[in-house]
Amino acid sequence: MKRFLTALAPAALIALSSVAPATAEKLSLSTLSTYLNSLGTVRADFVQTNDDGSKSSGEVTIKRPGRMRLDYGGDKDALVLVSGGQVAVFDPGSNEPPQRFPLSQTPLSVILKRNVDLNAAKMVVSHREQNGDTIVRAQDPDHPDYGYIDLIFSATPVLKAWVIHDQGGGSTTVQLTKMSLGGSVADRTFNIRAEANRRGTPID
Repeated sequence: MKRFLTALAPAALIALSSVAPATAEKLSLSTLSTYLNSLGTVRADFVQTNDDGSKSSGEVTIKRPGRMRLDYGGDKDALVLVSGGQVAVFDPGSNEPPQRFPLSQTPLSVILKRNVDLNAAKMVVSHREQNGDTIVRAQDPDHPDYGYIDLIFSATPVLKAWVIHDQGGGSTTVQLTKMSLGGSVADRTFNIRAEANRRGTPID
């Protein structure tokens, strides 16, 4: 959990395996931008691999633009909420309010923004094909010091995984399975203040 916080600190989406020929061509940035912009509400299971090799799992809910919820277990377990331009990390071992910082200062902002444009100047650091997948390394062109994100797409395309690289050289890999698209998710699901109040750690 602490590594995830480090990977996001200032400085979805499924693992459906798609077997593709090793000679497959990489998908264009325009195709991938269109795909990401087509995603609205997404639910999936995830497995997170931290820089030290430890693993954790849970459920992720995404409501583009700008909202994400990563549940790491039960009602009082670790939780990451993204909403209102902020990222909040709830630590179950603490009685303090969640740690918060701007979404704009994390690599996740690349895929949660309203209009994803991977063709934007200096956003994409590298763009390659590997074993039938297309891998795009992207960052905020105005703040490369905030870290960067690798987006791994199958040939379909489907976003199979992402890898967040922080400014300290650490990385966190998130792979997701059992994705479902569409449906209604209440905005309260992502409300940081409401969640803090529910857990008895209100935000001042």
